[in-house]
Amino acid sequence: MGGEFNGLRRSHMAQHQRRDSDAGARVAYFVLGATVGAVAALLFAPKSGRELREDLADATRKGVDRARETGAQLSARAGEYYETASARAGELAASARETVSRRGERVTAAIEAGKQAYREEKRRTESSALLEQPAAQDEG
Repeated sequence: MGGEFNGLRRSHMAQHQRRDSDAGARVAYFVLGATVGAVAALLFAPKSGRELREDLADATRKGVDRARETGAQLSARAGEYYETASARAGELAASARETVSRRGERVTAAIEAGKQAYREEKRRTESSALLEQPAAQDEG
């Protein structure tokens, strides 16, 4: 049952990450479209060459600034995903180590119980043999 829950949780996290990456792509496409639209508007506007070059330079700077800002946001989001995934992996590793340790303790306890049972049985056998020896000598 826990495996089903973990599977559903991973599936939900994957869907959430896909939605976020889709949102990031949409933002990038929007910025790209806005920049292309601004450049097209400037090219078709009736201006002198100098004004047009200044407007193109401004639009380019704004587009680059937007792209940097979007990149920084996406980078921060990727860092958050990495931290979340890293923390989750650490939790899973700790859980696995704990499970292995518990099972190892059980195996060790079983081995010790087996050794103890062997020693007790050996003592019983030896004491039975000692009790039977004098009786066998008396008969002989």
